[in-house]
Amino acid sequence: MIQKYLEDLETRIDPTVEEELFEQWKTFADGGVAEGVFSPGRPRPSLPSLEWPHVLVNDALDDFDAMVVQQLEDCSQALAEGTGALLAVRCNYGTAILPSLFGAEPFLMDRNLDTLPACRPLPDSAETVRRLLDRGVPDLNAGQGGVVFRMGEHYRQLFADYSKLSKYVHIYHPDLQGPLSACEMLWGGSFYVDLYDKADLVRDFLSLIVETYIRFMRRWEQIVPPLDGYAVHWSMLHRGRIMIRNDAATNLSPAMVDEFVCPFDQRLLNELGEGAIHFCGRGDHFIERVGRMSGVHAVNMTQPALNDLETILRHTVERGINLIGLEREAAEEALQQGRNLAGRVHCW
Repeated sequence: MIQKYLEDLETRIDPTVEEELFEQWKTFADGGVAEGVFSPGRPRPSLPSLEWPHVLVNDALDDFDAMVVQQLEDCSQALAEGTGALLAVRCNYGTAILPSLFGAEPFLMDRNLDTLPACRPLPDSAETVRRLLDRGVPDLNAGQGGVVFRMGEHYRQLFADYSKLSKYVHIYHPDLQGPLSACEMLWGGSFYVDLYDKADLVRDFLSLIVETYIRFMRRWEQIVPPLDGYAVHWSMLHRGRIMIRNDAATNLSPAMVDEFVCPFDQRLLNELGEGAIHFCGRGDHFIERVGRMSGVHAVNMTQPALNDLETILRHTVERGINLIGLEREAAEEALQQGRNLAGRVHCW
């Protein structure tokens, strides 16, 4: 049954269109857009020959082929609407992939919410963390690890029979969060108090999470080799290879970001080939720190209304760092106020 969807996409993909779109994204990623907002599109829609189903998140968690259809639905929509979204899929298992390696129990949302799962924190977190430190890097196949690797292999095997799918549908790296976010998910409610009371323990655990992240990504890249100098993430292109999530950092002071975020993110960027930073919520108080890190080529932020956009722009586009996926309304307001976006802001 899945073959009809693969064949539909294979037929609709125009190599000339996809290669031109990819080159536009590379030009933007390299700082080659002179001014205004970068918002590419395909020259024409490519409509489906059949009706694509919408597969709910929970229904895809235990069915590889269901996940393939779920992820490829977005690719079909991008072609049908002629958007500038690069064709991309991932192993869509939520935010608990890395925490699950350490024993965190996944928490599934109600099926009808169609929302990705999270996880429950470790019981007796501080004492459990001490035991985890004694054990070292966990088995990468534990928790959701094994299924993520098998899903990556499933994509590669399926797409191998289709020349255009294998070339133009990008399999992007799983959601490993960022070190601080993964630590918070594992630690639970006492985390923000223990940042003060057990700072050394938190730092030691962050170091273990970073080492686990690195080993996981190196294993992942044996299954899905990275692009040369670039990465596709959420159908956008940025320089480097990883997208670090820093949602939990929005809760910290700039001084604590210096202590508990930047050193650990920097090691990931150094060892895994640079990349991009994502955060939800307010991050204008730590964006200067993000802009100072070596190897940050793009920032993806949501909820610009919660941020002072001028501060964000000063520490991103003025430092040669792209803003990707910015809400169009925010970018247009900045342009109307005479702000030079330096060709480094992407909007859908």
